[in-house]
Amino acid sequence: MKAEEVRALSDVEIRKKLDDYDKELVNLSVRVASRQLVNHRELEKVRRDVARLNTILKERELGIR
Repeated sequence: MKAEEVRALSDVEIRKKLDDYDKELVNLSVRVASRQLVNHRELEKVRRDVARLNTILKERELGIR
């Protein structure tokens, strides 16, 4: 998800996506631990998306953008 796409979302939608990504992170972590995850880039992508969502929420709180 690109930053432009995230900025188009409301705070409520961003928080919902964060909840969804948290569940997905747990699922991917379990799959990594059990060696079922073939593509580890999925885990990295979800982590980056979570960081991007949190960054944009923080920007809004601080009034940066």
